[in-house]
Amino acid sequence: MFLKYLTGLFFNDIAIDLGTANTLVYKKGIGIVIDEPSVVAISRDNKKIIAIGEDAKNMLGKNPEEVNIIKPLKDGVIADFQVTELMLRNLILRAQKKRLLIKPRVIVCVPSGITEVEKRAVRDSALHAGAREVHLVSEPIAAAIGADLPIQKPQGNLIMDIGGGTTEIAIISLSHIVVHSSIRVGGDKMDESIVTYLRKRNNILVGIQTAEKIKKEIGSAYPLESELKMEVRGRDIITGYPITVEVTSEEIREALSETVQSMIDAVKCLFEKTAPELAADIAERGLILTGGGANLKGIDKKIQETVDLPVHVMSEALTCVLKGCGRVLDNMEEYRDVLIKKIED
Repeated sequence: MFLKYLTGLFFNDIAIDLGTANTLVYKKGIGIVIDEPSVVAISRDNKKIIAIGEDAKNMLGKNPEEVNIIKPLKDGVIADFQVTELMLRNLILRAQKKRLLIKPRVIVCVPSGITEVEKRAVRDSALHAGAREVHLVSEPIAAAIGADLPIQKPQGNLIMDIGGGTTEIAIISLSHIVVHSSIRVGGDKMDESIVTYLRKRNNILVGIQTAEKIKKEIGSAYPLESELKMEVRGRDIITGYPITVEVTSEEIREALSETVQSMIDAVKCLFEKTAPELAADIAERGLILTGGGANLKGIDKKIQETVDLPVHVMSEALTCVLKGCGRVLDNMEEYRDVLIKKIED
């Protein structure tokens, strides 16, 4: 415990996985210190922060008019600059335990398809939040490092990171992305699909929080050995009264089918742009799945059946990107090639 305290005094550099659904923070020499939903509750009157993370997420759909619940990131990039800056400042202070004698160096994971304008927005938000310098790493590369793939060797490594707002698919060789695809479809889109499906098929209106719970408990992309069911509470669209209906895993699989298929189509499109030598490497080693969406039941089997490749889900899929980003932070010289080149002002 004392050693960790001393480490915290001398090493305050941090890595941040700034995700649409969750933001995770890694502190150099210590490990993951924060894992919170990317949600902020703000007072409409004085614009002060009321809650951040899990506390703010619990207010979703239950907040009065005086409280504004904001998800400052959309599709993997900053949608609300000011709120993102406030959230980052809070997270940096919490990671440092409010001891900011020396401003931290910060590494932030960003989607591979991010634009120059979006890169500047991420960098400026982190700088205004208290960082002394900011480096960016592409999410697929960070995920591949976290998954212990040999990215520095001249061989193809195929990674698919299913986040809240985006799904990143990339082939990596010699520490660089050779071919990539970034689609703005992920866990949030799955939740929205469940809300839409239940409204149309069951005449019941549920919130995003309920849809996320349904997805985690009985959602699947492939038929289960033993199908599941659960009771769902919501509002009857016709009468307006609260009702409870029983929903099955078969129904939720149907609700998610279009979203899952769009991810599989993105993998197929990637192969059309892939050199034969790289394709041969991937055929041997297969596809690595990371990100929170990789925990959807049967998604590996569904992809494997469709694209005829071995598919492997990482055991700690949700934290894989941050683990890789943390490894870059701990070994900056070794992984200097994976940092995104300096952003032009």
